[in-house]
Amino acid sequence: MIFIGCAGWSLGREHWPAFAVEGSHLQRYAARLNCAEINSSFYRPHRRQTYERWADGVPETFRFSVKMPKHITHELRLAGCESALDKFLTECGGLGERLGCLLVQLPPSLAYNEAIAEAFFVILRQRFSGPVVLEPRHESWVSAEPILKTCQIAQAVVDPSRISSDAAPSGWAGIRYWRLHGAPRIYHSAYDSPYLQSLVQALQSVAAAGAATWCIFDNTASGAALGNALALATLTAEWEQICAAVKLNLAKKPSP
Repeated sequence: MIFIGCAGWSLGREHWPAFAVEGSHLQRYAARLNCAEINSSFYRPHRRQTYERWADGVPETFRFSVKMPKHITHELRLAGCESALDKFLTECGGLGERLGCLLVQLPPSLAYNEAIAEAFFVILRQRFSGPVVLEPRHESWVSAEPILKTCQIAQAVVDPSRISSDAAPSGWAGIRYWRLHGAPRIYHSAYDSPYLQSLVQALQSVAAAGAATWCIFDNTASGAALGNALALATLTAEWEQICAAVKLNLAKKPSP
């Protein structure tokens, strides 16, 4: 499955006709899209019961990615964070099977330190076996590829690109995760149809190789994310129908 969604599940009024009238924003959103990225966890903790309520409000196939708190990534800077990590994992564990992956976004000022990075990933992996995605924003993290693969950590594909290794999938190949912030005006600009068409092919390619495949639109400041996510979901469904039809026709052809 290819997971397509937004950072958050806000429903702009201009997109209301595409969603059911009844239900919470999350329930209405989850009826059309199959994932969401929880960004609010970066800024403040949520009670485990809140995560449980979110999980109860979506279909079984829906998945959340959860952004790691800035206390861990930006304040502790990945060091000495065992107790903070335990608290966070206990909270977001309320999602149960709806927890799709964790997102670790690093500050631009945090340079790669092999010892600190390895120690952090080891303690994380001792506590959490699910998919983890890293979004580094300091160029020195291009040297982290060996550790990412060893610890089964994927590196996010980011637009606009921040470092030389984030324009294409890297790190562990078990999950591929696109975070699209909007371009040319970051967080505001919508992506045009040609970009989305090329994106469908990229997503299909890694999904066909067996990777769990995510695409999150973070261009939410002016409401563009939701429109882009809906358009991409439609294009992806159309692509899958075409591929299925081609396979069926090939299967029907008589052997020479």
